[in-house]
Amino acid sequence: MKLNHNPTREYAEKLDENDELASFREKFYIPKDPEGNEVKYFTGNSLGLQPKHTEQYIKQELDDWAALGVEGHTDAKNPWMPYHEFVTDSLAKVVGAKPIEVVAMNTLTVNLHLMMVSFYRPEGDRKKIMIERDAFPSDIYAVKSQLKFHGNDPENDLIMLAPREGEFTLRTEDIIDEIKKAGDNLALVMLGGVNYYTGQFFELDKITKAAHDIGAVAGFDLAHAAGNIDLKLHDWNVDFAVWCTYKYLNAGPGGIAGAFVHENHATEKLPRFEGWWGTDKKERFLMKDEFNAIPGVESWQLSNPPIFQLAALRASLDIFMEVGMQKLKEKSRKLTSYLEYMVKSIGKDKIEIITPEDENQRGCQLSIRVKDADKNLFKELSDKHVIADWREPDVIRVAPVPLYNSYMDCYRFATILKELV
Repeated sequence: MKLNHNPTREYAEKLDENDELASFREKFYIPKDPEGNEVKYFTGNSLGLQPKHTEQYIKQELDDWAALGVEGHTDAKNPWMPYHEFVTDSLAKVVGAKPIEVVAMNTLTVNLHLMMVSFYRPEGDRKKIMIERDAFPSDIYAVKSQLKFHGNDPENDLIMLAPREGEFTLRTEDIIDEIKKAGDNLALVMLGGVNYYTGQFFELDKITKAAHDIGAVAGFDLAHAAGNIDLKLHDWNVDFAVWCTYKYLNAGPGGIAGAFVHENHATEKLPRFEGWWGTDKKERFLMKDEFNAIPGVESWQLSNPPIFQLAALRASLDIFMEVGMQKLKEKSRKLTSYLEYMVKSIGKDKIEIITPEDENQRGCQLSIRVKDADKNLFKELSDKHVIADWREPDVIRVAPVPLYNSYMDCYRFATILKELV
């Protein structure tokens, strides 16, 4: 969505005036500097801001706990027993899934391990896992540990995808070529939906098809994609996916995570680690010794979930449903395009954006390299009350989140950056 922008303050103010979603910023707490002015907050890709009504949602559960004790499981205003189901429909809409395919549970890496218990099933020569070289370290640790758990060797059985020489991002055709090349030796493709370092969004539909064509499973870590990208997990036939909710989904630090398992596997007898919250709800309190799996992804649940974390997630998802994913994505494209323009206007001799220019290959994150700069530049940005994110060796990540960032935020960031470089 390339618009004819101009770099003036008046232009940014006009964009905010014409933004139909501008009022949603008022639904969030914006951190302030010591003088009481709102900071320039661009780290929704690390921790989303708090919706103002989150306290109300959590307080409702605190009040019911105080008044009802254990009876709150059935008699609370929002009964705790089925509380995770209150966010299912919204989560499904956010990731493009059916309700039977989505559940809120655990934390991201725990869910990743649970999924790999079921979907990484090495047999004979088919034992390799494919991941991007610059994947988030936790994902690399997880896949390496799964390989070792099954008696395989990460040195030989982990395929790590690297960009072409002189490039920062992976080309889809290269990923597909590597999948074909691995062929019958490949058991699992497990990529980050959006690479945390470069901000590149992978073409999950094409990658999934390529994996299935050679008999492999396709799973994704959507930590930087859920709430940021227009996802269609069901239509793309993705086998499984996991994500956190404290980034773009604003569920608070350490918020409960999410998981997706395609409907194709809803009743499949897969190996799994089992717990009582995944057994038939009608039989859960009969205390039977035999596990009777709930159809769909709910059967991967182990224990009853944390209600306060679910309440925080529910508060944020209600805003997502009020806005609608389509409008959110439209603003995200416009806002990111404008920030890209403003940063590039500083000059190619000083600034390089390693995130793809193609809007279909990114969300709202831009990863910026400033030539001949080091972390001192990031410190100077912080001293100017710009809350961004540094990633070694030389990348500043900024994420203009459409729910609460403004065009003026982007203008101020670019203006400060220009002054510093």
